[in-house]
Amino acid sequence: MEYSVASHGALLAAAPLAGQRPRLPLSPPPSPPSIQIQNRLYSISSLPLKARPVRRCGASLASNYSQTSEIVDLDWENLGFGLVQTDYMYISKCGQDGKFSEGELVPFGPIALNPSSGVLNYGQGLFEGLKAYRKPDGSILLFRPKENALRMQTGAERMCMPAPSVEQFVDAVKQTVLANKRWVPPTGKGSLYLRPLLMGSGAVLGLAPAPEYTFIIFVSPVGNYFKEGLAPINLIVEDKFHRATPGGTGSVKTIGNYASVLMAQKIAKEKGYSDVLYLDAVHKKYLEEVSSCNIFVVKGNVISTPAIKGTILPGITRKSIIDVAVSKGFQVEERLVSVDELLDADEVFCTGTAVVVSPVGSITYQGKRVEYGHQGVGVVSQQLYTSLTSLQMGQTEDWMGWTMQLN
Repeated sequence: MEYSVASHGALLAAAPLAGQRPRLPLSPPPSPPSIQIQNRLYSISSLPLKARPVRRCGASLASNYSQTSEIVDLDWENLGFGLVQTDYMYISKCGQDGKFSEGELVPFGPIALNPSSGVLNYGQGLFEGLKAYRKPDGSILLFRPKENALRMQTGAERMCMPAPSVEQFVDAVKQTVLANKRWVPPTGKGSLYLRPLLMGSGAVLGLAPAPEYTFIIFVSPVGNYFKEGLAPINLIVEDKFHRATPGGTGSVKTIGNYASVLMAQKIAKEKGYSDVLYLDAVHKKYLEEVSSCNIFVVKGNVISTPAIKGTILPGITRKSIIDVAVSKGFQVEERLVSVDELLDADEVFCTGTAVVVSPVGSITYQGKRVEYGHQGVGVVSQQLYTSLTSLQMGQTEDWMGWTMQLN
């Protein structure tokens, strides 16, 4: 599927004067916590709720935009996984009628929230993560954005929130990428990470769903999530803290899931580990997931991963890796996987949007350290990583139909 600037356009929040080329701001608006649009200041909470027609580029404006969308001069070799301020973010709002405004792009910058907003007081919010890649011919590929849209809808239902339609979500992703096109790293140097946020922005004092919601997408060019890159990481199995419990929100990307793992992760990193692997909260013997990744265990030709049963996030990369592995002749099992199986595995790896595939070099459990593959990248991990990233970056044919091309 193709999506061109000329036909759908990147939205420019600051409309240029006649004959001028649109200016792409490199710094946030000067008056936080507001955002500046056409020399007027707005707070997020003051943007009108009613649907507004989105301004789209005409042919001449699209031409001007393309002249200013050359790749940014960054140190792509040392990008890392951190926030790099880009040009634009997407914003849409939803009132009590449950309908989201059509949305628009505004300069990236701070937002204003009522101190009594649902997200600040009761954690009513969730997020998604997906990536855009630059192909060798300069075009851009999105990877399975519809899956993110569907997962946001599932999470929103659990959190008593309205959610954008799949069509609006995907269109918003396209608009945001095109408006920040010059920040997509060169082929093989990283990706443009997209962070869609859905939050209860309306004021509420008693415990209840917020009366108003805001949908935001911002982006940042990123490199490797772990500083090791595609190199083995070292995990410690956590048997005191738990990431999720049955009946909770472990299976959705609500913001509270991630705050709860910070303590265990901090302790682990202070001891030299890359991250934490959590066990189930009931039996304390079955694998769940790493702080922000799914886990896979390899034994012979069998690849096992914990089944999705309400406490584990249904990762889109996880789902994709399973399909790729099956296509390559591996037997994949989604079931309860005990910590004993983990310690007896031939190979272990993690998957996630940020890490893609991350091989595990060692696991430490109750003082016992087990190493895999002499601390090298396992054969299965390497094979699956190469297959998936080649598809994501357009280096091989997309036989799965997972990518969406933007011109």
